Amino acid sequence: MTPQPHDPAGAPGEATDGAVVLDGVRKTYGPTEAVAGVTLTVGRGEFFGLLGPNGAGKTTLVEIMEGQRKADAGTVTVLGRHPWPRDTALLPRIGVQTQSSAFFVRLTAREHLTTVAALYRAGRDAAERALALVGLTDHGDVRVDDLSGGQRQRLAIASALVHDPELIFLDEPTAALDPQARRDLWKVLRDLKGAGRTIVYTTHHLDEAEALCDRVAILVGGAVRALDSPGRLIAASSATTRLLVPADRLTPEEGAALPGVLRATADGDMTVLETEDSGPVLAAVDARGGLHGVQTRTPSLEDVYLTLTGESSPAPAPAES
Repeated sequence: MTPQPHDPAGAPGEATDGAVVLDGVRKTYGPTEAVAGVTLTVGRGEFFGLLGPNGAGKTTLVEIMEGQRKADAGTVTVLGRHPWPRDTALLPRIGVQTQSSAFFVRLTAREHLTTVAALYRAGRDAAERALALVGLTDHGDVRVDDLSGGQRQRLAIASALVHDPELIFLDEPTAALDPQARRDLWKVLRDLKGAGRTIVYTTHHLDEAEALCDRVAILVGGAVRALDSPGRLIAASSATTRLLVPADRLTPEEGAALPGVLRATADGDMTVLETEDSGPVLAAVDARGGLHGVQTRTPSLEDVYLTLTGESSPAPAPAES
């Protein structure tokens, strides 16, 4: 079953006067409808993910929320105000981190944040607070162009936070980071959520969205195809559990004959068994030679995403059973 958009009033972490409220928002460029009637609410204090393939309308929608673009139709309110025409009273209340963040590269990290803080007329201790929040205090005297990629990403987030905004827009904050740097940044993002910040977040890392977001909206062709918590989207999907069994122990033909197996296929040196109830199938595989080397792939947000978008994506690393 395909998950349906779900945006209930009073959802966990959501106030009725949400931080961001979109109603029938549309935006067209020539013959292309980039945003096709999007209606959703981001609750105050919510970690909200926007997912979708390239060209799905994510960037346009976020820019409309930020007040950088005007919607052709529909209504937009951000923290109770209309972001367009450009509302200068709203700007100090929001923070924006883009994929290509601009830095004063010849300044140190501390000097860069002090400069940004001054632009917002933030207090003199704002830069130190922002450095501490993203774990860069020990690198405050390092020039920006000498920071690592992961440290620059932290600095970009700190730049969006230095004036203590209520609402933060993060665009692919972990893009191009190595796995350890990504996980380190996850802690920063969880700390922001724990501090009560409202976060609107775009990412192509589905495992990241599943781990961090309270709710996600999956956009396809400018429209919301699914909207709910990652857990509920996974539970409502038709994704099956896959068991990977060494092919020298079980052929696809033998696997297809096991009770509870919906489909059995060959994948390199493994036989892949698809099932909606893995327990009996694992028991049958165990009886045929044990579970050593058998791997399981349980349904994930990535499965839901691929079903809705039709994209291909590398499968996540399996967990051994």
